[in-house]
Amino acid sequence: MTAKVILTGDVNLMRVTDPMVPFRHVAADLHSADVVFGNLECCLQLQELSHANEGFFADPKVGGEALKLSGIHAVGIANNVNYGWANISASIGRLNEIGVFHTGAGPNLAAARAPAIVVRNGLRVGALQRSSVYWPTDHEAHGDSPGIAVIKGHTAYHVPMGRISPDIPPANRPGIPPVILTWADATYLDELRKDIAALRPQVDVLVASFHWGLGREPLQYMKDIAHAAIDAGADVVMGHGPHYTLPIEVYKARPIFYGLGNLTFNIGHLGRKHAGWVGMLVDLTVDSGAVVECHFRFVRANEKNESYFPRAADEAEILSDLTARSCKLGASLIPEADRIRVSP
Repeated sequence: MTAKVILTGDVNLMRVTDPMVPFRHVAADLHSADVVFGNLECCLQLQELSHANEGFFADPKVGGEALKLSGIHAVGIANNVNYGWANISASIGRLNEIGVFHTGAGPNLAAARAPAIVVRNGLRVGALQRSSVYWPTDHEAHGDSPGIAVIKGHTAYHVPMGRISPDIPPANRPGIPPVILTWADATYLDELRKDIAALRPQVDVLVASFHWGLGREPLQYMKDIAHAAIDAGADVVMGHGPHYTLPIEVYKARPIFYGLGNLTFNIGHLGRKHAGWVGMLVDLTVDSGAVVECHFRFVRANEKNESYFPRAADEAEILSDLTARSCKLGASLIPEADRIRVSP
């Protein structure tokens, strides 16, 4: 007997006043899945939007009710806008109240690193989440302090000694830009591997979720993390954060979605409207406890903040671009009506 797991991009419920609105056109599809997991890009806590700490706050009553109606079973809360323990703990309290599992934050590091395990219809799905985008103080969880689970990335700026591509002059000219290098911290990677290895025997499907990214292409540290997660036993990697659809990679026959974009996200940083931004919703088909097929659908939101599934034919330009970029990473994207199959 087959089962279905759905993975979503960012869910931001700021300024939602009617819980029926955000998921009105997609809830039936979400409810049809055995397990749905997404990234919660806000705290269910009433505060004003702060540009100082990028906190995103949604009415806990309305936002919680919207999540209940959505069909989402578990969320990741390790991201840059889950900031401040009072905000995070209040949000966790509301998630517990409405019965939505969560992973990625807690009163200490052990709690923040603990996975969310959802058991439904005989299927066991485990998810864990880390963020590489976080504030330098009072944000990362430690053994004796609250916060989110992180995986540190490093940046270096290398001045090239020779011509690095045909369109860039050689390094004998003043003003040549540096090459930006990134890599994942080895200690944090080791801890990630341990957590995935510990979770693997407890579940049928293991989802590794990461908040990361800058722009439209995966950086090297993201590839380091994604490959380490799959090497340790993850079935699928889902990334989020840039709000764009990033390329898809197939690594050791397992999919890596570097950027799913948004599921619902009305207002962003500095009041930026997100209506019309395209995201992806991942469908995993599970048979006998193993992922046997992977598809995705595009998702958009209209001016009323209602998420909906556009026809794949209407997204031909975006699909063509995404296909070309994903091909470089070993993934073939094959349209099947309004779903796109991901294969090596």
